Amino acid sequence: MISHKAKLLAKQLHANQVDKAGKAYVEHLQSVADGLVQPTDDELAVAWLHDSVEDTTISLAQIKAEFGSVIANAIGAITKRKDEPYETYLKRVKANDIARKVKIADLTHNMDLSRLAKVTEKDIARQQKYQQAKLFLLT
Repeated sequence: MISHKAKLLAKQLHANQVDKAGKAYVEHLQSVADGLVQPTDDELAVAWLHDSVEDTTISLAQIKAEFGSVIANAIGAITKRKDEPYETYLKRVKANDIARKVKIADLTHNMDLSRLAKVTEKDIARQQKYQQAKLFLLT
């Protein structure tokens, strides 16, 4: 299964990273994968690798060589680009069905403020931004 290979690579790539709650970053990736509804193997692979190009040293070309163009295209769609307006980013995500499904699961996990030890106004503002993004991706 390609998703198992993606999971192993993601655990290696994100090994020393932590999320906003101070937890191992791979826990976030697991939550995104778990948040998918009746996922395909490709969707699970993208869930595990969705932040890899943005947050690690792996390139999209390496992802494509290892996992193929379907997964690479979805990861390319879900990867934020420097100085890109958020609305442009969301439109690109929405245009790729796998990226859209994974991003909805990602936003859902990121909006869960109960995982934070202390909630700040910045966290609440980010949650509201993510809620609007999720609504856009769902419609």
